[in-house]
Amino acid sequence: MNNDTVSEPIVSVIENKKVDHRIRIANFAPNPESRLDSMEMKWKPIYDATIPFRDLTNPETKKESYFKLIEKLNVEKSIRYQKTIEDTYCNVYTFDYCYFSKVYVPTIWWTEEALQKILNGEEVPVIYEETVDHIYSSAIHDWFLQWGVSFGWKRMYSVDEMQSQVNSNGGVGIICAKRKIKGLSGHIVPVVPESVLHQAYRENGVVRYPLQSQAGKLNFNYFSKEKEAWWEDELYSSYVFYYHD
Repeated sequence: MNNDTVSEPIVSVIENKKVDHRIRIANFAPNPESRLDSMEMKWKPIYDATIPFRDLTNPETKKESYFKLIEKLNVEKSIRYQKTIEDTYCNVYTFDYCYFSKVYVPTIWWTEEALQKILNGEEVPVIYEETVDHIYSSAIHDWFLQWGVSFGWKRMYSVDEMQSQVNSNGGVGIICAKRKIKGLSGHIVPVVPESVLHQAYRENGVVRYPLQSQAGKLNFNYFSKEKEAWWEDELYSSYVFYYHD
């Protein structure tokens, strides 16, 4: 396995490999004001019956669902994902992609106080800016290490391995990188299945840059070589690869 495809050691958070059945999803119900043509309610699931959920029947129906989902979300054009002066929305797009793929990545997460209550067995309601608040890509990097396994995520160590699993089984791949400077945005993207039209970039038959879809400073429905191995940029202190069937 080449160094350029291996996830570097994490020093900031120790990976938790044991499922914790006490933890639960922090999420709201879909809201009619959360829409592709609006900048409002980004922290709530989109309420739109025309957006397809992933068909879990078999790997082929799963992959076909992604192609339809990416076309419908249309990250390159949809107002919801366009950058502003203040921010970019890689986490919002990843949340939406995962939500309609029927897997969980947070866009809000429990406050420390609420989390302790949950781990103590208490019932805690989801109340915006009281028991839950926004979680951004650098913090989602740590969330994967701490809580990913409890929500069915499996850590991987090469983009070649992850692209293979996404292609073969129709699962969801994620690359998430944490910024060195606290408070600055990291980055998170889904890794998506290849098709005749859209391919990962390989060197000597090994995936070097997987096929991805992202919101960010630039939005791409599909890309691979355009940003090269962005997660290895010196801006980031560490990165992780995760996969969910």
